[in-house]
Amino acid sequence: MSVKARLLQDPITDIKFHLAIYQRLNGYRPFLYNITVDACKFQRNRKKYPVVKFFFDIVEPYSNINHTCPYSHDATFDKVPVTYIDHRLSNILPFPKGDYMLETNWFAYDIHRAAVKFYGTLS
Repeated sequence: MSVKARLLQDPITDIKFHLAIYQRLNGYRPFLYNITVDACKFQRNRKKYPVVKFFFDIVEPYSNINHTCPYSHDATFDKVPVTYIDHRLSNILPFPKGDYMLETNWFAYDIHRAAVKFYGTLS
């Protein structure tokens, strides 16, 4: 999995994101997590947000957004191995098998800037 987000204005000092997980059961239904986090506060104190930290730990080794605000460069997640994601979601935090959607909404300065959805199957 690879993602590149281009910042049109920089530096960005106020970022929030909303993360929600859905499981496919006759359509996508909310599953387990639905949270909104200030990304700058999260980067300053990751222990305060254990759920977000769990998911961020999956992509952190493959990302360039592993520092505190401000962000003055494009955000990338480069070649995150699917087997690594599967291991984290099957063995570390045992999700039931099935189809899932991870939806993220990104806000800069309290203005909705992007919606990114990831679809996958745990089998």
